[in-house]
Amino acid sequence: MDYRDLLLDPARRTAGLCRAGQSVDLGGIGKGYAADRFLQVFREYGVSSAFTNIGGNVSALGARPDGSDWRVGIQHPRQPDALIGLVSVKGKAVVTSGDYQRFLDDGEGNRCHHILDPTTGYPSKSGLAGVTVVADSSGNGSMIADALSTAVFIAGLDRGLSLIDQYPETGAILVDTEMSVWVTRNLKDCFVAAQGINAATI
Repeated sequence: MDYRDLLLDPARRTAGLCRAGQSVDLGGIGKGYAADRFLQVFREYGVSSAFTNIGGNVSALGARPDGSDWRVGIQHPRQPDALIGLVSVKGKAVVTSGDYQRFLDDGEGNRCHHILDPTTGYPSKSGLAGVTVVADSSGNGSMIADALSTAVFIAGLDRGLSLIDQYPETGAILVDTEMSVWVTRNLKDCFVAAQGINAATI
């Protein structure tokens, strides 16, 4: 694992890898990129109100047809039929990464999920169970939110928040493995916690 092994040739529009056996996985940004392209097509056809959901990657173009906010549910990481809360948005991408979509339990209480820590090659053990990033849906907003949600999940609470701070137009909702919930200040007015969920603003 090393992004520096990716060889890009813009003139010939080619890409390659340095070592035999290496491969490129765009799972961390692929759905976000697709959502951004969907919204681009909508705009080209004059659509001003649209909503797309690609398995945890939601992008909203403008407001709902009646002018109200889109309401996006954030799944509870340990209760498949429950929500942590709802976030109300207009013109935003809402992207979640978590350890609860693709995982296996080894029978000893260890959850082996699909988000790998590039420093170890093993499933991330950052103490987080889910990260939702909210970003502007214009341009490449969904792809940025997709990359950030994965990176913050791997980085953990403190380092993840420092990363979010580098993108002032984004906010985040973080859930740790004890089901404590933190919401960045710029989302406190648009996030509503589900009944029984206590969320702290950070």
